[in-house]
Amino acid sequence: MDWCRYRFRSVWRVPAAPAAVYAVLERAEDYPSWWPQVREVVPVDDRTGTARFRSLLPYDLVVTAEARRRDPVAGVLEIGMRGDLDGWARWTLTALPEGAGTHALYEQEVEVRSPLMRALAVPGRPLFRANHVLMMRGGRRGLSARLRASPPPV
Repeated sequence: MDWCRYRFRSVWRVPAAPAAVYAVLERAEDYPSWWPQVREVVPVDDRTGTARFRSLLPYDLVVTAEARRRDPVAGVLEIGMRGDLDGWARWTLTALPEGAGTHALYEQEVEVRSPLMRALAVPGRPLFRANHVLMMRGGRRGLSARLRASPPPV
């Protein structure tokens, strides 16, 4: 087992239509306004930006993200990442039955490149996984609140 590789999968049930959820998720530069653990997103160009995030552990991770796929019809947003984490992340959005909202699947496969996290790979793994769970919980809550406060036009 490579202790520096992670595969994450989160499923969110979001009380809004897929197009509305997509409209919020595609604007990564706005994430810090609704996702507490995303501390900063700085666009570099129309496909690339840097992001800094931190959850419960007192340690920031910084990545450069590049858009790989933006498909509003299929409800897919995918990025490649490099920096403290190398790999990819993807949102796949589908409608729940009878207009009950959106099934938002988040998948991520990364290898840790941060020297500190690599040094703590074995003893820190349970903490790093728990940290990710807390970050995703904050994101789900923030997204739902953002959609309630000002639904994007679709």
